[in-house]
Amino acid sequence: MGAFLARLGEQLAERWLTLLVLPGILYLAMVRAAFTLGQTHPLDLSHLAHQVTVWAAEPAVRTAGGQVVLLAAILAAAAVVGVAARSLGAAIEHTVLAADWNAWPAPFRRLAAARVTARRSHWDAARLVVHQRREEAGRARALRRRHDPTALHEARRALDRVSPERPERPTWTGDRVNAVTVRLRRDHHLETSVVWPHLWLTLSETDRSETSSARQELSAAYVLAAWAVLYAPLTAAWWPAAVISLLLATTARHRSRVAAEAYAQLVEAAVRLHTGDLARALGIEHSGTLSADIGDALGDLLESRLPEIEVVAPDPTTPPSG
Repeated sequence: MGAFLARLGEQLAERWLTLLVLPGILYLAMVRAAFTLGQTHPLDLSHLAHQVTVWAAEPAVRTAGGQVVLLAAILAAAAVVGVAARSLGAAIEHTVLAADWNAWPAPFRRLAAARVTARRSHWDAARLVVHQRREEAGRARALRRRHDPTALHEARRALDRVSPERPERPTWTGDRVNAVTVRLRRDHHLETSVVWPHLWLTLSETDRSETSSARQELSAAYVLAAWAVLYAPLTAAWWPAAVISLLLATTARHRSRVAAEAYAQLVEAAVRLHTGDLARALGIEHSGTLSADIGDALGDLLESRLPEIEVVAPDPTTPPSG
Protein backbone atom coordinates (compact mmCIF):
# COMPACT_ATOMS: atom_id res chain seq x y z
CA MET A 1 0.00 0.00 0.00
CA GLY A 2 2.84 2.36 0.86
CA ALA A 3 4.54 1.68 -2.47
CA PHE A 4 1.27 2.33 -4.32
CA LEU A 5 0.73 5.65 -2.56
CA ALA A 6 4.34 6.64 -3.20
CA ARG A 7 3.95 5.83 -6.90
CA LEU A 8 0.65 7.72 -7.04
CA GLY A 9 2.29 10.73 -5.41
CA GLU A 10 5.10 10.64 -7.96
CA GLN A 11 2.61 10.53 -10.84
CA LEU A 12 0.59 13.43 -9.44
CA ALA A 13 3.74 15.47 -8.89
CA GLU A 14 4.88 14.71 -12.43
CA ARG A 15 1.55 15.77 -13.90
CA TRP A 16 1.50 18.90 -11.72
CA LEU A 17 4.97 19.80 -12.93
CA THR A 18 4.30 19.04 -16.59
CA LEU A 19 0.80 20.47 -16.98
CA LEU A 20 0.95 23.50 -14.71
CA VAL A 21 4.37 24.54 -13.48
CA LEU A 22 6.60 24.26 -16.56
CA PRO A 23 4.26 26.17 -18.93
CA GLY A 24 3.68 28.70 -16.16
CA ILE A 25 7.42 29.21 -15.61
CA LEU A 26 7.92 29.73 -19.34
CA TYR A 27 5.11 32.29 -19.38
CA LEU A 28 6.55 34.17 -16.38
CA ALA A 29 9.96 34.21 -18.07
CA MET A 30 8.38 35.67 -21.20
CA VAL A 31 6.59 38.31 -19.14
CA ARG A 32 9.85 39.32 -17.51
CA ALA A 33 11.63 39.38 -20.88
CA ALA A 34 8.81 41.45 -22.43
CA PHE A 35 9.02 44.20 -19.82
CA THR A 36 12.82 44.09 -19.77
CA LEU A 37 13.38 44.34 -23.52
CA GLY A 38 10.33 46.43 -24.45
CA GLN A 39 9.65 47.72 -27.93
CA THR A 40 12.95 49.62 -28.26
CA HIS A 41 15.28 46.60 -28.37
CA PRO A 42 12.94 43.59 -28.46
CA LEU A 43 15.50 41.04 -29.68
CA ASP A 44 18.56 42.26 -27.76
CA LEU A 45 19.52 39.05 -25.97
CA SER A 46 22.75 40.55 -24.63
CA HIS A 47 20.75 43.20 -22.81
CA LEU A 48 18.49 40.52 -21.36
CA ALA A 49 21.50 38.45 -20.25
CA HIS A 50 23.01 41.52 -18.58
CA GLN A 51 19.79 42.18 -16.67
CA VAL A 52 19.63 38.55 -15.52
CA THR A 53 23.19 38.86 -14.23
CA VAL A 54 22.29 42.02 -12.34
CA TRP A 55 19.26 40.35 -10.73
CA ALA A 56 21.34 37.31 -9.78
CA ALA A 57 23.83 39.59 -8.00
CA GLU A 58 21.17 40.97 -5.65
CA PRO A 59 22.04 40.20 -2.00
CA ALA A 60 18.61 38.72 -1.27
CA VAL A 61 19.00 36.26 -4.14
CA ARG A 62 22.50 35.13 -3.15
CA THR A 63 21.47 33.81 0.27
CA ALA A 64 20.05 30.31 0.74
CA GLY A 65 16.91 31.63 2.40
CA GLY A 66 16.35 34.15 -0.36
CA GLN A 67 16.76 31.48 -3.02
CA VAL A 68 14.24 29.20 -1.28
CA VAL A 69 11.71 32.02 -0.98
CA LEU A 70 12.27 33.04 -4.62
CA LEU A 71 11.91 29.46 -5.86
CA ALA A 72 8.73 28.95 -3.84
CA ALA A 73 7.28 32.21 -5.15
CA ILE A 74 8.09 31.28 -8.76
CA LEU A 75 6.57 27.81 -8.41
CA ALA A 76 3.44 29.18 -6.78
CA ALA A 77 3.02 31.91 -9.40
CA ALA A 78 3.64 29.41 -12.20
CA ALA A 79 1.05 27.03 -10.77
CA VAL A 80 -1.50 29.86 -10.50
CA VAL A 81 -0.89 30.85 -14.12
CA GLY A 82 -1.13 27.20 -15.18
CA VAL A 83 -4.47 26.78 -13.41
CA ALA A 84 -5.72 29.99 -15.03
CA ALA A 85 -4.68 28.71 -18.46
CA ARG A 86 -6.47 25.39 -17.97
CA SER A 87 -9.61 27.13 -16.71
CA LEU A 88 -9.55 29.48 -19.69
CA GLY A 89 -8.97 26.49 -21.98
CA ALA A 90 -12.07 24.78 -20.59
CA ALA A 91 -14.08 27.95 -21.25
CA ILE A 92 -12.74 28.16 -24.82
CA GLU A 93 -13.59 24.49 -25.39
CA HIS A 94 -17.12 25.01 -24.11
CA THR A 95 -17.53 28.03 -26.40
CA VAL A 96 -16.06 26.38 -29.51
CA LEU A 97 -17.99 23.12 -29.19
CA ALA A 98 -21.10 25.27 -28.54
CA ALA A 99 -23.36 22.41 -27.51
CA ASP A 100 -25.71 24.81 -25.73
CA TRP A 101 -25.45 27.89 -27.94
CA ASN A 102 -29.25 28.18 -28.03
CA ALA A 103 -29.13 29.03 -24.31
CA TRP A 104 -26.43 31.71 -24.61
CA PRO A 105 -27.26 35.34 -23.73
CA ALA A 106 -29.20 37.06 -26.49
CA PRO A 107 -26.36 38.98 -28.24
CA PHE A 108 -24.10 35.91 -28.41
CA ARG A 109 -27.03 33.67 -29.34
CA ARG A 110 -27.88 35.91 -32.30
CA LEU A 111 -24.27 35.89 -33.47
CA ALA A 112 -24.13 32.11 -33.21
CA ALA A 113 -27.45 31.75 -35.05
CA ALA A 114 -26.19 33.98 -37.86
CA ARG A 115 -23.04 31.88 -38.08
CA VAL A 116 -25.05 28.64 -38.23
CA THR A 117 -27.28 30.09 -40.96
CA ALA A 118 -24.28 31.16 -43.04
CA ARG A 119 -22.61 27.78 -42.65
CA ARG A 120 -25.81 26.01 -43.65
CA SER A 121 -25.98 28.08 -46.84
CA HIS A 122 -22.40 27.10 -47.73
CA TRP A 123 -23.12 23.46 -46.87
CA ASP A 124 -26.30 23.34 -48.96
CA ALA A 125 -24.43 24.77 -51.95
CA ALA A 126 -21.60 22.26 -51.54
CA ARG A 127 -24.10 19.43 -51.07
CA LEU A 128 -25.79 20.37 -54.37
CA VAL A 129 -22.43 20.10 -56.14
CA VAL A 130 -21.89 16.63 -54.65
CA HIS A 131 -25.36 15.60 -55.86
CA GLN A 132 -24.60 16.87 -59.37
CA ARG A 133 -21.27 15.02 -59.49
CA ARG A 134 -22.95 11.81 -58.36
CA GLU A 135 -25.57 12.12 -61.08
CA GLU A 136 -22.84 12.66 -63.66
CA ALA A 137 -21.03 9.55 -62.43
CA GLY A 138 -24.29 7.57 -62.50
CA ARG A 139 -25.05 8.61 -66.08
CA ALA A 140 -21.52 7.70 -67.16
CA ARG A 141 -21.87 4.21 -65.63
CA ALA A 142 -25.31 3.76 -67.23
CA LEU A 143 -23.89 4.67 -70.66
CA ARG A 144 -20.75 2.56 -70.05
CA ARG A 145 -18.53 5.58 -70.45
CA ARG A 146 -15.24 6.13 -68.66
CA HIS A 147 -15.60 8.59 -65.81
CA ASP A 148 -12.95 10.26 -63.67
CA PRO A 149 -14.07 10.16 -60.00
CA THR A 150 -11.74 13.04 -59.06
CA ALA A 151 -14.46 15.68 -59.38
CA LEU A 152 -16.79 13.75 -57.07
CA HIS A 153 -14.03 13.20 -54.47
CA GLU A 154 -13.08 16.87 -54.54
CA ALA A 155 -16.72 17.92 -54.16
CA ARG A 156 -17.08 15.62 -51.16
CA ARG A 157 -13.91 17.01 -49.57
CA ALA A 158 -15.23 20.54 -50.09
CA LEU A 159 -18.46 19.53 -48.37
CA ASP A 160 -16.57 18.04 -45.40
CA ARG A 161 -14.51 21.21 -45.06
CA VAL A 162 -17.76 23.07 -44.36
CA SER A 163 -19.21 20.39 -42.07
CA PRO A 164 -19.48 16.58 -42.03
CA GLU A 165 -23.26 16.95 -41.59
CA ARG A 166 -25.65 19.85 -42.14
CA PRO A 167 -24.45 22.47 -39.64
CA GLU A 168 -26.20 22.73 -36.31
CA ARG A 169 -23.43 24.55 -34.44
CA PRO A 170 -21.44 27.69 -35.26
CA THR A 171 -18.05 25.93 -35.59
CA TRP A 172 -16.64 23.04 -37.62
CA THR A 173 -15.28 21.34 -34.51
CA GLY A 174 -18.63 21.50 -32.76
CA ASP A 175 -20.36 20.03 -35.81
CA ARG A 176 -17.74 17.28 -36.13
CA VAL A 177 -18.39 16.09 -32.59
CA ASN A 178 -22.15 16.53 -33.00
CA ALA A 179 -22.08 14.57 -36.28
CA VAL A 180 -21.66 11.37 -34.24
CA THR A 181 -25.01 11.96 -32.56
CA VAL A 182 -26.67 12.93 -35.85
CA ARG A 183 -25.44 9.87 -37.74
CA LEU A 184 -26.20 7.31 -35.03
CA ARG A 185 -29.67 8.73 -34.52
CA ARG A 186 -30.35 8.69 -38.28
CA ASP A 187 -28.81 5.30 -39.08
CA HIS A 188 -29.64 3.27 -35.96
CA HIS A 189 -32.14 5.30 -33.88
CA LEU A 190 -29.52 5.50 -31.13
CA GLU A 191 -29.28 8.38 -28.69
CA THR A 192 -25.57 8.69 -27.94
CA SER A 193 -26.09 10.45 -24.63
CA VAL A 194 -28.22 7.51 -23.44
CA VAL A 195 -26.21 4.59 -24.83
CA TRP A 196 -22.67 5.84 -24.31
CA PRO A 197 -22.40 5.63 -20.47
CA HIS A 198 -23.60 2.02 -20.53
CA LEU A 199 -21.46 1.14 -23.53
CA TRP A 200 -18.38 2.70 -21.90
CA LEU A 201 -18.53 0.17 -19.06
CA THR A 202 -18.50 -2.73 -21.51
CA LEU A 203 -15.56 -1.54 -23.62
CA SER A 204 -12.13 -3.12 -23.29
CA GLU A 205 -9.36 -1.27 -21.51
CA THR A 206 -7.64 -0.63 -24.85
CA ASP A 207 -10.75 0.94 -26.39
CA ARG A 208 -11.32 3.15 -23.35
CA SER A 209 -7.68 4.19 -23.27
CA GLU A 210 -7.67 5.17 -26.94
CA THR A 211 -10.91 7.15 -26.59
CA SER A 212 -9.77 8.89 -23.41
CA SER A 213 -6.45 9.84 -24.99
CA ALA A 214 -8.23 11.38 -27.97
CA ARG A 215 -10.52 13.32 -25.65
CA GLN A 216 -7.55 14.59 -23.63
CA GLU A 217 -5.85 15.69 -26.85
CA LEU A 218 -8.91 17.75 -27.69
CA SER A 219 -8.86 19.45 -24.28
CA ALA A 220 -5.09 20.01 -24.53
CA ALA A 221 -5.57 21.83 -27.83
CA TYR A 222 -7.88 24.34 -26.15
CA VAL A 223 -5.43 24.82 -23.28
CA LEU A 224 -2.90 25.74 -25.96
CA ALA A 225 -5.42 28.24 -27.32
CA ALA A 226 -5.70 29.66 -23.80
CA TRP A 227 -1.94 30.23 -23.71
CA ALA A 228 -2.27 32.09 -27.01
CA VAL A 229 -4.84 34.36 -25.35
CA LEU A 230 -2.56 34.93 -22.35
CA TYR A 231 0.42 35.82 -24.53
CA ALA A 232 -1.55 38.30 -26.63
CA PRO A 233 -1.63 41.18 -24.06
CA LEU A 234 2.17 41.12 -23.85
CA THR A 235 2.19 42.56 -27.37
CA ALA A 236 1.58 46.00 -25.88
CA ALA A 237 5.00 45.85 -24.22
CA TRP A 238 6.90 43.51 -26.57
CA TRP A 239 5.87 42.93 -30.19
CA PRO A 240 7.39 39.37 -30.54
CA ALA A 241 4.63 38.23 -28.18
CA ALA A 242 2.23 38.70 -31.10
CA VAL A 243 4.23 36.16 -33.12
CA ILE A 244 4.18 33.71 -30.22
CA SER A 245 0.45 34.18 -29.73
CA LEU A 246 -0.26 33.71 -33.44
CA LEU A 247 1.84 30.53 -33.62
CA LEU A 248 0.13 29.10 -30.56
CA ALA A 249 -3.32 29.98 -31.89
CA THR A 250 -2.59 28.44 -35.31
CA THR A 251 -1.22 25.27 -33.73
CA ALA A 252 -4.17 25.06 -31.35
CA ARG A 253 -6.66 25.36 -34.21
CA HIS A 254 -4.95 22.60 -36.19
CA ARG A 255 -4.63 20.32 -33.17
CA SER A 256 -8.24 20.84 -32.13
CA ARG A 257 -9.54 19.88 -35.56
CA VAL A 258 -7.32 16.79 -35.74
CA ALA A 259 -8.25 15.76 -32.19
CA ALA A 260 -11.97 16.33 -32.80
CA GLU A 261 -11.81 14.17 -35.92
CA ALA A 262 -9.98 11.38 -34.08
CA TYR A 263 -12.27 11.52 -31.04
CA ALA A 264 -15.45 11.55 -33.13
CA GLN A 265 -14.27 8.62 -35.24
CA LEU A 266 -13.38 6.56 -32.17
CA VAL A 267 -16.70 7.21 -30.43
CA GLU A 268 -18.73 6.44 -33.55
CA ALA A 269 -16.72 3.28 -34.26
CA ALA A 270 -17.09 2.09 -30.66
CA VAL A 271 -20.86 2.56 -30.77
CA ARG A 272 -21.27 0.83 -34.11
CA LEU A 273 -18.98 -2.08 -33.21
CA HIS A 274 -20.03 -2.78 -29.61
CA THR A 275 -23.68 -1.77 -29.29
CA GLY A 276 -24.68 -5.28 -30.33
CA ASP A 277 -22.68 -6.69 -27.40
CA LEU A 278 -24.43 -4.23 -25.07
CA ALA A 279 -27.82 -5.28 -26.41
CA ARG A 280 -27.07 -8.95 -25.81
CA ALA A 281 -25.76 -8.18 -22.31
CA LEU A 282 -29.09 -6.48 -21.55
CA GLY A 283 -31.08 -9.48 -22.78
CA ILE A 284 -32.09 -8.12 -26.19
CA GLU A 285 -32.02 -10.76 -28.91
CA HIS A 286 -29.64 -9.64 -31.61
CA SER A 287 -27.65 -11.18 -34.45
CA GLY A 288 -26.13 -9.76 -37.60
CA THR A 289 -25.66 -6.07 -38.28
CA LEU A 290 -26.80 -3.26 -36.04
CA SER A 291 -30.34 -2.23 -36.97
CA ALA A 292 -32.76 0.54 -36.12
CA ASP A 293 -34.91 -1.99 -34.24
CA ILE A 294 -32.02 -2.60 -31.83
CA GLY A 295 -31.66 1.15 -31.37
CA ASP A 296 -35.37 1.48 -30.56
CA ALA A 297 -35.20 -1.41 -28.12
CA LEU A 298 -32.17 0.04 -26.34
CA GLY A 299 -33.84 3.43 -26.15
CA ASP A 300 -36.95 1.93 -24.57
CA LEU A 301 -34.83 0.01 -22.08
CA LEU A 302 -32.23 2.62 -21.13
CA GLU A 303 -34.04 5.95 -21.31
CA SER A 304 -35.48 7.06 -17.99
CA ARG A 305 -39.24 7.42 -17.97
CA LEU A 306 -41.19 10.35 -16.64
CA PRO A 307 -43.01 9.72 -13.37
CA GLU A 308 -46.66 8.86 -13.69
CA ILE A 309 -49.09 11.65 -12.97
CA GLU A 310 -51.16 10.72 -9.98
CA VAL A 311 -54.80 11.61 -10.51
CA VAL A 312 -56.65 12.07 -7.22
CA ALA A 313 -60.38 11.42 -7.43
CA PRO A 314 -62.57 13.95 -5.61
CA ASP A 315 -64.07 12.89 -2.31
CA PRO A 316 -67.82 12.39 -2.89
CA THR A 317 -68.57 13.33 0.72
CA THR A 318 -66.99 16.79 0.31
CA PRO A 319 -69.56 19.39 -0.81
CA PRO A 320 -68.52 21.47 -3.85
CA SER A 321 -67.13 24.91 -3.15
CA GLY A 322 -69.34 27.93 -3.74
